[in-house]
Amino acid sequence: MEISWHLWVLTLVVLSLLIGADFLIGRKPHDVSIREAATWTVVWTVLAALFGLGLWIVLGDGRAAQEFFAGFVTEKSLSVDNLFVFVLIMAKFAVPSQLQQRVLLVGVLIALVLRAVFIAAGAAIVASFSWVFYLFGAFLIYTAWKLIQEARKDEDEEEFEENRLLKSIEKKFGVADRYHGTKLFVRAGGKRVLTPLMVVMLAIGTTDVLFALDSIPAIFGLTQDPYIVFTANAFALMGLRQLYFLLGGLLKKLVHLGYGLSVILGFIGVKLVLHALHESGLNVPVVSVPVSLGVICGVLVLTTITSLIASRRRTAER
Repeated sequence: MEISWHLWVLTLVVLSLLIGADFLIGRKPHDVSIREAATWTVVWTVLAALFGLGLWIVLGDGRAAQEFFAGFVTEKSLSVDNLFVFVLIMAKFAVPSQLQQRVLLVGVLIALVLRAVFIAAGAAIVASFSWVFYLFGAFLIYTAWKLIQEARKDEDEEEFEENRLLKSIEKKFGVADRYHGTKLFVRAGGKRVLTPLMVVMLAIGTTDVLFALDSIPAIFGLTQDPYIVFTANAFALMGLRQLYFLLGGLLKKLVHLGYGLSVILGFIGVKLVLHALHESGLNVPVVSVPVSLGVICGVLVLTTITSLIASRRRTAER
């Protein structure tokens, strides 16, 4: 699918306006209520649905819309796994509740910019080397196996560990000993240093890059169009902040989420390998987009149901 630069510019402008509106509405630090989180979660979901339908109407391409919805659902489900780490980061840095929404907004924006770089690099590689699908497929299958191993572990004692990039930034610029409202930099001892708020934002944004290592290959397994890959990621990430507050304590009840995500990644990994074999001239079955969307949604629904049942049983046993 050929996307003109005019459509790219229009899309970036509209997304920027939506992000700007989101920022202005939530610019005043406050505790996010369930009602506010639910409202904005619905808003971003509806906007994603309208965008997908717009692709169908404007481009007259039903396949593009199907690929967008499949990519959006996949990225959204994988992003939910990010929330577990976000909870650990918030606890690690003892972020005041009224500042958490600002942390997530800026952190997610950093993540979106970094993912855009990943997507551009991935698109260039896919366009130049068809054999990369073998690598993507094998990596996703390996990641699926790792997720199963992690899902079996007891994660009650899990803690967030800062990555090397974050540690180097803290060492170079220094960090203030307390929060200073929404300020990102302050002067301490005659030197300009980072506030803990800035460090947390960087932690959220850079940690998300690690998750992009499996989510980007996963969505390239559903579509090779950079425009769809980027927009699906954008809509999935921009609704992540509200989802964090909406789900809250429910995250711990999604005990089977790791298994569900492993099935999805494994399925897409096999799909990528089959696609690579087909491109090599072998007569192998190719999984269609509607089938992919059906499998992904089915796994998520089943995982959610079994998770809630298992959580209820654990609560009853206690």
